[in-house]
Amino acid sequence: MNVLEVRGVRKTYESEGVPVRALRGLDMTMAEGEFVAVMGPSGCGKSTLLNLVAGLDAPTEGEITVAGESLTDKDENDLARMRRRHIGIVFQFFNLLEGMSVLENVTLPAVIAGTKRRQAESRARDLLDLLGLGDKARSAPGVLSGGQRQRLAIARALANAPTLLLADEPTGALDSEGGVEVLELFRRLHAGGQAILLVTHDEDVAAPATRIIRMRDGRVEDDGTGKAQPEPVGGSAPSAVQ
Repeated sequence: MNVLEVRGVRKTYESEGVPVRALRGLDMTMAEGEFVAVMGPSGCGKSTLLNLVAGLDAPTEGEITVAGESLTDKDENDLARMRRRHIGIVFQFFNLLEGMSVLENVTLPAVIAGTKRRQAESRARDLLDLLGLGDKARSAPGVLSGGQRQRLAIARALANAPTLLLADEPTGALDSEGGVEVLELFRRLHAGGQAILLVTHDEDVAAPATRIIRMRDGRVEDDGTGKAQPEPVGGSAPSAVQ
């Protein structure tokens, strides 16, 4: 079964009254448990793609299906429920709640999703132990190193046992040591069966993935099998949106 299907997706923005085609008829699929990295230069549309898959934005045309559930025509409440069931998101700059403890940061998403607090805290403690942060449960996120903060962000993204883990330049705000920590963690999660879609411009960050999709100008240039997508009708146009 495919955990992700993207079919004919186009996304056009307005910039100072001028249409900018961020995605131009993009197609891709991901199987259950697959670790896919999407690579390409700044402005190629890879972060736009991630936002669409997360249901944080809607395509201009085309359809996206996550775990067999189409995102088309869903309202904000339905999209929020879909994210709670299927999606975990790891951001470049952590987006942690600094006024809450490490444990509370991981517990909160599950409580919002309707899990009883005691059960949510139990899973949060298990995740913190798994990610090497068990002794930091009562600490504030601000005392953690960069690598530890990103591991905490990953634990939070896993709180609801997502079908698909999304990661947007997850080592971009880290030093080299912290980056190595996070990439090793992604390897371990994938080995345990977690499906991961990661976007990056860095070959080293993409290296742990089992397949690399390369994008340029809003379309797939290489889907990881060496097969390029056909040129869309209307030809190429430069994109100014990442």
